[in-house]
Amino acid sequence: MRNTTRTANLVMTALMIGIIIVSIMFIRIPIPGTQGYVHLGDAMIFLSVLILGWKNGAMAAAIGGALGDIMGGAPVWAPWTFVIKGVMAIILGMFLNAAIKKARLRFAGISVLELLGMVLAGIFMVAGYYVAEGVIVGNWVAPVIGIPWNVGQFVVGIIVAEILAAALYKTPARRYFAYRLDKKYE
Repeated sequence: MRNTTRTANLVMTALMIGIIIVSIMFIRIPIPGTQGYVHLGDAMIFLSVLILGWKNGAMAAAIGGALGDIMGGAPVWAPWTFVIKGVMAIILGMFLNAAIKKARLRFAGISVLELLGMVLAGIFMVAGYYVAEGVIVGNWVAPVIGIPWNVGQFVVGIIVAEILAAALYKTPARRYFAYRLDKKYE
């Protein structure tokens, strides 16, 4: 049984890496006045943490995000993305662990701590990319243009991830949602 679980986790992690790559590479909107773009990768990162837990979710987020940048033509961002997206997943995972302990904090069927974790992870992402662009460009004013776009990206990511998670939870895939089943969340 234990090997089956490991294999399933490995396959699900690889699947989420692929989904994150595709959502970064092919579903993108250019940000006017910059070389950046917004994408649905954050939605898939949030979803990967909800499905896989924080450890495998962080691996999927970091690897999928970095590979999405490399294969999408923005390799200079890959090391930054690896760290930023990985830490995003860890932040969300910490809040999901807290949500399991305090399951009563729910609003409209969604854990308040789950939403708070996504918001704080998104705020970290916005700050992380501001610093990254400031270092890469050598200018701390230019990255300000991307802030509202990055905020929009993670807000849309939260909405899409919650919709997909709710839909997937009604299928046989729900057995992968350790968090929503109130199991130990790793």
